Amino acid sequence: TNAYDPAKGTFIDLPAICIILFIIFLLNLGVKKSARFNAIMVVIKVAVVLLFLAVGVWYVKPENWSPFMPFGFSGVATGAATVFFAYIGFDAVSTAAEEVRNPQRNMPIGIIASLFICTLLYIAVSLVLTGIVPYDQLNVKNPVAFALSYINQDWVAGFISLGAIAGITTVLLVMLYGQTRLFYAISRDGLLPKVFSRVNPVRQVPYVNTWLTGIIVSVFAGVIPLNKLAELTNIGTLFAFITVSVGVLVLRKTQPHLKRAFWVPFVPVIPLLAVAFCGYLVLQLPPMTWIGFVSWLAIGLVIYFLYGRKHSTLNNVEEATEEKIRIING
Repeated sequence: TNAYDPAKGTFIDLPAICIILFIIFLLNLGVKKSARFNAIMVVIKVAVVLLFLAVGVWYVKPENWSPFMPFGFSGVATGAATVFFAYIGFDAVSTAAEEVRNPQRNMPIGIIASLFICTLLYIAVSLVLTGIVPYDQLNVKNPVAFALSYINQDWVAGFISLGAIAGITTVLLVMLYGQTRLFYAISRDGLLPKVFSRVNPVRQVPYVNTWLTGIIVSVFAGVIPLNKLAELTNIGTLFAFITVSVGVLVLRKTQPHLKRAFWVPFVPVIPLLAVAFCGYLVLQLPPMTWIGFVSWLAIGLVIYFLYGRKHSTLNNVEEATEEKIRIING
């Protein structure tokens, strides 16, 4: 279950590849079936989290929280930059806008409510976990199960493993779903080949795009260490959030009267804070992550200038408008 590392005798993470291909198969069955499966997994995951909290809270030792930030604020920032990928699911929710009833109302409610609930659960689990076991003993692959064994509650550890499987499954499903819809939207706008927006007429899913995405992701998951993938995902997501925040500022300035389904409150305070915090987290990531990000950015720019710029629907609309103006003016 490790990626390519000859020093440890591992060459491919076969379980990761199999899980991703299973999720891709599930997504190709249609949104309703995959959503139903995801809902069941989420119920299992939340139930396991609540079980851990209910059992572990009685074994918390407040002295384990002292010092509360042993590595200071910089340690917190470094950790946040590393595990930031755990929060990108909230961003992926927005990619389902076209498949949601009344998205203008339901999408903001869904994103904000899920963010609030998950934040409370994350904080509660972190407090109980570090209250049970001193933080310097939690550098293990399965810290929650380890904590339960630490307090001789091994019977709960089995349920934790079930919850971990459910958690990984839901994260993969949401991330892969979001990525395929993102490629679909980009392709529909002409920035990627039309094959990425080809939809199955019966199941109404971008099936070619879904399988291509799944194959590429499974190869990367199989041969690249998880921490490297997480860091690369983090820096890309943080830069995307910075871009969106800057976009809010620009649009609010250039098109203040544009009708919007959702208005970001407290502009420019919230966008500026988002840019500042995301920028700070980006600076905590290691140099190799920056090299990987710049490399992928270069590949994206090559695709844009060689294909996307020429086939962009926005560009074609602008050219058509200019042509009409020239015809009218004689």
